[in-house]
Amino acid sequence: MKSEFALAFNEILEDKGLPREVVLEAIRAAMVSAYRKSVGASAAQAIEVKIDFDKGDITVFAEKEVTDSIFDERTEVLLEEARKFDPNCELGDLVMVDSTPEDFGRYAAQTARQGIQQKIRDAERAMQFEHFSRQVGEVTNGVVQAVNAKQATIGLDLKAEGFMLRKDMIPGERFRIHDRIRAYVYEVKDSPKGLEIMLSRAHRNFLRRLLENEVPEIFHGIVEIRSIAREPGQRAKVAVSATQMGIDPVGACVGQRGVRIQAIVRELHDEKIDVIEWSPDTAVYISKAISPARVAGVYLNHGTGENKTATVVVAEDQLSLAIGREGQNARLAAKLTGWRIDIMSIPEAAHRALKQLKENEDLAEYAQAESETMVKVEELLQKKEEGRPLGLDDNTLIARFVDRFERRGEEKRKQIEDERAMEIKRLRGEIDPRAFELNLLDVPQIKEHITVLLQAAGLETFGDLLLQTMLDPDTILSYEGIGPKSFENIMEAIPLVSFPELETEEETLAEEEPEPEVEPEIEEEISVVEDVEELEPEPEPEPEPETEPVFEAELEKFLDEDEDEEEKTFAELFSLESSKIKPMPEDDEEYLLMTGGKKKKSKRKKGYTIEYDPDDDHTFKQFRYRDEDDWDNW
Repeated sequence: MKSEFALAFNEILEDKGLPREVVLEAIRAAMVSAYRKSVGASAAQAIEVKIDFDKGDITVFAEKEVTDSIFDERTEVLLEEARKFDPNCELGDLVMVDSTPEDFGRYAAQTARQGIQQKIRDAERAMQFEHFSRQVGEVTNGVVQAVNAKQATIGLDLKAEGFMLRKDMIPGERFRIHDRIRAYVYEVKDSPKGLEIMLSRAHRNFLRRLLENEVPEIFHGIVEIRSIAREPGQRAKVAVSATQMGIDPVGACVGQRGVRIQAIVRELHDEKIDVIEWSPDTAVYISKAISPARVAGVYLNHGTGENKTATVVVAEDQLSLAIGREGQNARLAAKLTGWRIDIMSIPEAAHRALKQLKENEDLAEYAQAESETMVKVEELLQKKEEGRPLGLDDNTLIARFVDRFERRGEEKRKQIEDERAMEIKRLRGEIDPRAFELNLLDVPQIKEHITVLLQAAGLETFGDLLLQTMLDPDTILSYEGIGPKSFENIMEAIPLVSFPELETEEETLAEEEPEPEVEPEIEEEISVVEDVEELEPEPEPEPEPETEPVFEAELEKFLDEDEDEEEKTFAELFSLESSKIKPMPEDDEEYLLMTGGKKKKSKRKKGYTIEYDPDDDHTFKQFRYRDEDDWDNW
């Protein structure tokens, strides 16, 4: 039968959900602390506690010195007593002996109660912290336990508590005690006050996780969420794209009859969600982000850095829809695309174009070319201001005039940006590449606090600093925290940084003497000429090719060697020279005519014999053709 101690121990394990060793270690540590307090033992003395779960007994072992007489029972023990625990001990040895005080169980329980509870709480909090640290960025379920004006307390798994501040709640949403909700875990920290698990329902990634849960295509990566812009409780825009051909990303997110998106809308307290298709073309992407308004034209001004502006021109009846209530639609579109968006109607864009054409001297040539159209547009705009209606052709004329003007400005801006990019590329090529690998913190000539300010402005390496000084040094003065003295220190430090010259490969090669060229032997030249896979048809035998004197020289050399010897008969000469047969492919003119002009692509070889014509008294070559493995039958 288990003791009451064992039953209580098991009950703690089930209630707290902690590992057995963690609770056991907490009890042992509490018992050791209780023993030290009860007997006044030193912190340097080794103490061990053993627990018998069957009997419910607790035994304390303390380290004591073996002596022949005792002056302090807390640290000394007689030899006879010590040998009960260690038979081989001698005087002066340190031995762990049973030192459990009388009635220690009840006293230890009263003294160690608070310590045990604290140890268990610490172990429980450590397990909760480890569990929820892995949940950061995910959605979790909880039950509302308390609500006040500042925050709501949510009960989570492992008996943990999460906190949702008022700013993290969806506006207009009201919680009641025992409501079950879903929330996004965006931060977990272990503070002195306890474990803090911060939850949110207004975070844009909460919408992302809901879409992943409701849309299987997003969960499996077939559809990808490119960007999210959200104003909690009111409206959100989501840009999606498909990673596979033939998939409709918007349809996958909306679902059949909108069943998927409606489930998310209900979870978000009836928040309107616009799902649009992402496009690599920025102009098309911005025009879709302005939906549900219809866009007449989008004109981009890339600018520098984050100063990217897009001018969106819409018809007059679409202007209020494009801007949205209190500018909400335009604001969300700007957050979604990352561009600053200026929305104007076609008449407003026409007024602005006319004003720039009249006042800007750089546009004088273009204004002269568009002079007739400008007069007509002015008349139509005046007619519109008087309240008279315009026809379809009139509106089309104004829209085309605005489109031509804006596109010309877009091309001009793009040309300027391209020129600047080319200038940056040229200047970058003049800088030693090693400068872009040198971190500014490793430049001792620049003060450390100035280096931190430069890196905060985006200049991470010494090469970036050099490039900026070559482009426009005055820009450095505009950085936050950089004054005239700091700027002076930077300009003085730049010439002091140098890089050692690198040994080029040309210098190394110059030291090596060039190897003398070896002329190839005649036999090798002949073999190169002969082993050709595809040869053009051979020329007629009358004009000898330029490469054939090699063979003639060989023949003359052979004939000259036999001048002093007996003359050989023609039959002997024929048999002797016939041994010098060489391979060649069978693709001459006669063969091409026989096969209808079709040349075989397979590898073929050629051969020839040197024959003597007694009538004309001269030698000539007779070419033969054969397949690759048919030397005997040619």
